[in-house]
Amino acid sequence: MLISEIYLSRQGEGRLTGTPSVFVRTSGCNLRCDFCDTPFTSWNPEGQQMAVREIVEHVREAVEKPLPARVDGVEEAQDETARHVVLTGGEPMLSKEVELLCDALSELDFHITIETAGTIDRHLKCDLMSISPKLSNSTPSSERAGQWAERHEATRYRPDIVASLIERHDYQLKFVVADPADVIEIETYITEVGSVDRNKVLLMPEGIDAETLSSRTGWLEGLCDEKGFAFCPRQHIAWYGNKRAT
Repeated sequence: MLISEIYLSRQGEGRLTGTPSVFVRTSGCNLRCDFCDTPFTSWNPEGQQMAVREIVEHVREAVEKPLPARVDGVEEAQDETARHVVLTGGEPMLSKEVELLCDALSELDFHITIETAGTIDRHLKCDLMSISPKLSNSTPSSERAGQWAERHEATRYRPDIVASLIERHDYQLKFVVADPADVIEIETYITEVGSVDRNKVLLMPEGIDAETLSSRTGWLEGLCDEKGFAFCPRQHIAWYGNKRAT
């Protein structure tokens, strides 16, 4: 598998926010989101090829390392060994080897979260399927992306695959929201998926800096209350800023 980075941090998004976790970030993606916050795994994928056994060994080493320093200067006691692994990207479901990696991590009793856009279906061991379906606000312009713009738009919308994934796994659906009108699209999407628990639908403000996130938080929290969705802050930005390996 092409791996960009493996590191220990705290989960900053979703139901497990605050949980010490080892992040295994794969490189390579079948989408080109306009607002992608990890372009080094999508627009310009970089990393090194690693066998499953090598990845597992790096995970073992990562749990022994200290948590990253917070930008606000707060020092957190690391009083527990991380037993959670987050497979993220890029798109970790691209590689068939992710199935073998999940098997190996499961045998070591790690809790496994998969962070995926929900466009690829694989049968694997997973404790939490964290799906972030991409709305139309993710599609880049043809001027920026060339043929990738059309390819992204044709690939991003797969409610059938999302339905298959949530039928087999505990899940959360995380939608990136940049404008109140995006919520109309979200309602249509979850209707297409069918049988979605609205308590597991999380709306997250689009942005990679504290100022942008703060400007969108107020109205988005109000929309979540109105629609019965959960608000999902990007807490890792507040803790660590927008930098790699956090």
